[in-house]
Amino acid sequence: MDSGFGILASYSYLDSAVKAIEQLRKAELKEITAYMPYPEHTVEDALGYDQSPVRVWALVGGLCGAAGGLAFTSWTSMEWPLVTGGKPILSIPAYIIIVFEMMVLFGALSTVIGLFINSRLPQVKPMVVYDPEFTGGKYGVYIKVPEASREQAMRILNAETPDQLQEHQMGSGHG
Repeated sequence: MDSGFGILASYSYLDSAVKAIEQLRKAELKEITAYMPYPEHTVEDALGYDQSPVRVWALVGGLCGAAGGLAFTSWTSMEWPLVTGGKPILSIPAYIIIVFEMMVLFGALSTVIGLFINSRLPQVKPMVVYDPEFTGGKYGVYIKVPEASREQAMRILNAETPDQLQEHQMGSGHG
């Protein structure tokens, strides 16, 4: 990992944090983390988040569950045929309940797995910098920048008059 700086700015107002994030992104500084006391869509928009990828996990899990349920019921019917009243051995309407339940089960499980993976949980590494005030009403913007972009990032963060601004030098990755 390249050595650089981490800068944490604390703001009292949401608009200031959002403007700082937008300006940092315009300056092509991308490693931004936002802290806030509650979820806020304007911050997500400023960070450039699109729709959640967890929904794809749910879709794929549901489709795999439905396919697995259909395959399982078809296989068991073919392996142990039970002909009753001249009905066909493979009778799809009879399998709908099992297919649906497998779809729901696999969809739910894959959604939870996708949520954990996309949220990077559990977080093994501790957060580098954090202010407990972020849970009490303040908004934080943390950015990792290379040494060459440090002054530019400081200028952008200072333009929105932060309540507090701290920086620390990140290691060079030697251990």
